[in-house]
Amino acid sequence: MPEHIEVVIRSILAFSILLIGTRILGKQTISQMTLFDFIAGISLGAITANLAFNLTIDIHHFLISFFIFVLILFITAYISMKSRKARKILAGDPTVIIQEGKILENNMRKMRYTLDYLNQQLREKDIFEIEEVLYAMVEPNGTLTVLKKPLFRSVTPKDLQLQPSEKMLPIELIMDGKIITKNLAEYNLSLHWLEGELRKRSVTCKEVLYAVRSSNGCLYFDYYDDNLPSPVDKE
Repeated sequence: MPEHIEVVIRSILAFSILLIGTRILGKQTISQMTLFDFIAGISLGAITANLAFNLTIDIHHFLISFFIFVLILFITAYISMKSRKARKILAGDPTVIIQEGKILENNMRKMRYTLDYLNQQLREKDIFEIEEVLYAMVEPNGTLTVLKKPLFRSVTPKDLQLQPSEKMLPIELIMDGKIITKNLAEYNLSLHWLEGELRKRSVTCKEVLYAVRSSNGCLYFDYYDDNLPSPVDKE
């Protein structure tokens, strides 16, 4: 078999088994990663990359290595799910770096976490003054979690003693001009009802780019023809 054909076949196989492996390990593998997830991702990527273009090693050896690695990760993830102590060993604990508005420089030094990076992370959360922060901690996946002081927190409906009207998830009704019949059936909405809503707006289903029933029960329709005099996306 010509080498370029073999590379194509091995690349397709590498992608396929990587997809199978990540499906087995779950969505956490592709989310913001802990140290353990980071090591797992790099290792799986290295194995599949070599499978794709390293023609000197037998393909069976790559497959055995890959699936043994996936099995180890799966077992380790299962143990972590069952044992809090194992989770702490594999993922670590969050580290507090601000307490009652005061920076804990010793904790930052242990993580090699700079003030510049701290300020950047705070600005990304719309916090420009450290004195607004009651507690801030770096999670095992590297993200910064912040609890503001009560004086600087956003007002919630509960604070105003209001009862939110949202009681359900938004329901997609039409997408790309096609009715999503599965969603209608799942939420006991009839096709006749939706057709009636379309008639009220004097449009057909094919004229609708996107339609959704929001969490408060209101309907939102977006049409292919928006009738905008100067649409921004027009070149």
